[in-house]
Amino acid sequence: MFDKILISRCFLGEKVRYNSEVIALKHPLLTLWQQQNRFIAICPEIAGGLSVPREPAEQNQVNGEILTCTGVNVTKQFNVGAQQSLALCQQHHIRFALLKESSPSCGSTLIYDGTFANKKIAGQGVTSQLLTQAGIQVFSENTIEALATLLDK
Repeated sequence: MFDKILISRCFLGEKVRYNSEVIALKHPLLTLWQQQNRFIAICPEIAGGLSVPREPAEQNQVNGEILTCTGVNVTKQFNVGAQQSLALCQQHHIRFALLKESSPSCGSTLIYDGTFANKKIAGQGVTSQLLTQAGIQVFSENTIEALATLLDK
């Protein structure tokens, strides 16, 4: 039995990104893991009730709220999506997640700074942070090989 991996739906080529853009992650490990039926896919933002397309959102560094570029507070939707992601991990005994770097939900080491100036800072998205606190190791497209070394150990 293989370890399951929580994966961002956008990596699988699904039309879930805020701007409706499809950017599938192309990597031989993803192909292998998909053939092994390891993936449990989620887009926390969609799971939280946001639509496609939607306004870009970033985390405010002063109060931690998630705001869209026009100032709409979507913190609740981000938190609901994070909780649903954690519930999937618990339901499927998932220890590892492969999530989209820089996303306000999924970023594992980088997020946008909240000013909509295309500036990234060290930090975690809402979902990544909740999963990490629950003991789930979060990886991104930049650290997929590190995930591979830990699987099935």
